[in-house]
Amino acid sequence: MNLPGEEAAAKDVPAAPATTDYRVISLIVACSIFMEQLDATVLATALPTMAHDFGVTAPAMSVVITCYLLMLAIFIPASGAMADRFGARRVFSTAIGVFVAGSILCAWTTSLPMMVAARVVQGAGGAMMAPIGRLILLRTVERRNLVSAMSWTLVPAFLGPLIGPPLGGFIVTYLDWRWIFYINVPIGVLGFVLVRKLIPDIGSETTASRFDLLGFVLCGVGLGCLLFGFESIGQNAALPEALTLLAVGLCACIAYVWHAKRRPNPLLDLSLLKIDSFRLSVIGGSLMRVTQGAQPFLLPLMFQIGFGWSAVRSGQLILATTLGAIVTRSFTPRLLRHVGFRNGMIFNGVLSSLGYAVCAFFRPDWPSAIMFVLLFCCGAFMSFQFAAYNTIAYEAVPTSRVSAANSFYTTLQQLMLSVGVCTGSLLLKSTMVVGGHAQPQLMDFSIAFLVVTLISLSSTRWHLAFAHDAGHELSGHRAK
Repeated sequence: MNLPGEEAAAKDVPAAPATTDYRVISLIVACSIFMEQLDATVLATALPTMAHDFGVTAPAMSVVITCYLLMLAIFIPASGAMADRFGARRVFSTAIGVFVAGSILCAWTTSLPMMVAARVVQGAGGAMMAPIGRLILLRTVERRNLVSAMSWTLVPAFLGPLIGPPLGGFIVTYLDWRWIFYINVPIGVLGFVLVRKLIPDIGSETTASRFDLLGFVLCGVGLGCLLFGFESIGQNAALPEALTLLAVGLCACIAYVWHAKRRPNPLLDLSLLKIDSFRLSVIGGSLMRVTQGAQPFLLPLMFQIGFGWSAVRSGQLILATTLGAIVTRSFTPRLLRHVGFRNGMIFNGVLSSLGYAVCAFFRPDWPSAIMFVLLFCCGAFMSFQFAAYNTIAYEAVPTSRVSAANSFYTTLQQLMLSVGVCTGSLLLKSTMVVGGHAQPQLMDFSIAFLVVTLISLSSTRWHLAFAHDAGHELSGHRAK
């Protein structure tokens, strides 16, 4: 899969002189990914403690996650164009600097609105780090070393989600939650220095198309207003304000659709949805990602507020989903070769959804070992499902449009994770209002888990629409 601008870079831009070992470049890129992944997973465990310090309810903290994911969805499509115009090394080092600055601002906040503003800054930097880091690899590493270089970047990317939950629990329990953001500073400063010192200066693309500024503005306004409109409803904000946000967002999205049909190279190419495998993967994956976005928001709250557990114990248990995802990645290709994409997505999609439905029945007196095994299975099922989506989506996409398809797909992926957080928050708040609870009760969490399970189960309809031999050239499976 290519990120915006990667395909052209791989074909048209010669590799830079081998002045720096490709392993060094790979590890520099990997550290930026590790920093971003670690920050996201550490924060989830600390939300209840932060909510107490800010004087708000725990569900209100969902906006801290949502605004960050929103910035990823807005800026990821623009990353390739910015690298082409200003140079990949310059944009990459700037992105690290912005992320570190945002982290410092997060540590200095004293209220929820301040935290949201700081997370917006942090998200703007984080959105650029991973895609441009991979772009740098494609432009600087020789083709014979590219597979090895990509493999080097995967290890720290896996370690971030693995270390995040227990580290977050440790920091919240024994230190101050602000250290969650301070730990990014030394990593980021070191990364910034190494990027400027060791990564070659890559010129911008002369063949790059003109940046779709109007599309960027319309997408940003549309997605931002829609998400924060739903967020406002979930937080019981003034209904007229929430409806106004939703109306503005809807109008901006409609305007973008009109704009995209009339521009040769729009920011997000909607005509890609005419490709069956891409469209079905986008729709099915979007529905599943609602559950995947809600789960890391609901689980820590349920363990710490509903069960009364410490942040450390909560983080240790949530670690199971990451372990399941990592283990599954090793045999996903063999499993796809055996069952095929269509069968795999149909049956595993049901298992993935039902796995999170089981979370609705978790209770404090359940043995931790049983919950750990169940969450391990949840992570394993979801890992296989998204690996299938992320591969089959590009089966029929022409080579000349792979970059545009990846930009569209990655943006929508981040957007639906944000929608998942909003959905979880809205469901939790609604059940609290109906039940008259000041704090969420176990039944409130159970209802929220069951509803998001139904949403992901609805993706089965779209899985059934795939051709029986879909992706057979990618998996090696031969449908009978």
